[in-house]
Amino acid sequence: MMRAIPILVVGWLMLAAPAQAATPLDYTRTTLEQARTIVASSQDNSEKLTALSVLFGKFLDTDEMGKQALGPHWSSLTPAQQTEFLALFHELLERTYVQKLLLFENPDFVYVGEQRSGADAVVDTKIVTSRDQFDIRYQLRPDGGAWMATTITVEDVSLTANLGSQLNDLLSRMSVDDVLSLMRRKYGVASGAVES
Repeated sequence: MMRAIPILVVGWLMLAAPAQAATPLDYTRTTLEQARTIVASSQDNSEKLTALSVLFGKFLDTDEMGKQALGPHWSSLTPAQQTEFLALFHELLERTYVQKLLLFENPDFVYVGEQRSGADAVVDTKIVTSRDQFDIRYQLRPDGGAWMATTITVEDVSLTANLGSQLNDLLSRMSVDDVLSLMRRKYGVASGAVES
């Protein structure tokens, strides 16, 4: 039960992007507050998921996360396999985590601070529910006037590393094509394109 809660938290946090950003912390704050507004709105779940998916696409660098998750396996994929994997990985994150946002009721966010390292940044936040509190860390890279999350860590557990461990386990038992086929069947993606 407790292990499932951080996964749901990641879903709540893996969202979006404001139209313009000042600092990485301000950008993250605006993103999460936009997500909160969507979840609390009177729209039906389908409309909320559509809106959250748009935000999600502007905040998470799922291509970078997918490459990190595959680790050394990435270079063994053909260009066509890499393209399909990244589309499937994006869909995996969206369907597995973003949809979990609708399970939360009125969480509070605490914005702890940011640290810069060259062009990149780390933003520390907390999510507080009626029962628990979780530390969430975003590693961000600049993208024009926006910031893209390349890593999300929940209570010192990296989302990318967690998914990477699962993928590594599959690839130790199956071929790349078999793993892609499994993901394709599960996430409804064909020929490297996410279905609308």
